[in-house]
Amino acid sequence: QVQLVESGGGTVIPGGSLRLSCAASGRTMNNFGMGWFRQAPGKEREFVAAIGLANEHTYYADSVKGRFTIGRNNANSTSYLQMNGLSPEDTATYYCAASPVGTDWSDGYWGRGTQVIVSS
Repeated sequence: QVQLVESGGGTVIPGGSLRLSCAASGRTMNNFGMGWFRQAPGKEREFVAAIGLANEHTYYADSVKGRFTIGRNNANSTSYLQMNGLSPEDTATYYCAASPVGTDWSDGYWGRGTQVIVSS
């Protein structure tokens, strides 16, 4: 059984940075795309960023492009989301996801989330 566990959330002032991590266990993630989603209070879950099998392709929501960076380490089945220039609009619970190549995220695995609060 695959488990994804996020860490690194917390409270930060506007303009600050956080680095979220996602650790996968139960199987190798070498054949899984990995991504990050977020859900703000009262809003639907939205896509944030995704990365291909070997760091060769990355994808970002327009709202985070240029501020967030996604990466992965297949050797230890982890991914990260480096978040810079945070604003209150980034406040949300952030979820890590892993999906087999060619499938929808809903067919993959999800973590339980880590909360990020951006506030002065």
